[in-house]
Amino acid sequence: MSVPKDRLPLRMISTVVRGFQRGSTDLGIPTANLDRESGKFGGGSFDDLPTGIYWGFCRIGEGEESFVYKTACSIGYNPTYNNTLKTVEPHLIAPETDQRRHASTCGETVLGEFYGQTIRLSLVGYLRPELPFEGLEKLVAAIKKDISDSVALGDGADELTLKEKSWVASKEDI
Repeated sequence: MSVPKDRLPLRMISTVVRGFQRGSTDLGIPTANLDRESGKFGGGSFDDLPTGIYWGFCRIGEGEESFVYKTACSIGYNPTYNNTLKTVEPHLIAPETDQRRHASTCGETVLGEFYGQTIRLSLVGYLRPELPFEGLEKLVAAIKKDISDSVALGDGADELTLKEKSWVASKEDI
């Protein structure tokens, strides 16, 4: 099942909170988990967000140091782990020229810890449904493909992509 195009983009503003720590420890692919209680979620509630894997843009923090990153993002229950709590977990993707780009154990971006900071997230496109995987190797391979697809799609120059990248960089409300 895909998400209807009229539901996209999915815009969110929240605070980064500690997750289950599996992205960093089990998979080597850290995420900046959104707080379900403090956030604004595109005109609806956290629980109304459609599950799946998405691509888009996000920014952590404010001011001169903030940067708009491409992102691959999971919304859902992490079926490989049988979670009962829905999460929103964007993985920030540094530019190819950034020295942090290949710093983690699986070859993806490690940017630091962002707990307590504001995150602005726009999910522009749907990649695939959440799926259970037999083993972490298959899950990591799927996430790496999601990251690669997100990088390619984030390079687009269509009106929606440019508009959402600009919104993430702004201070405009949802």
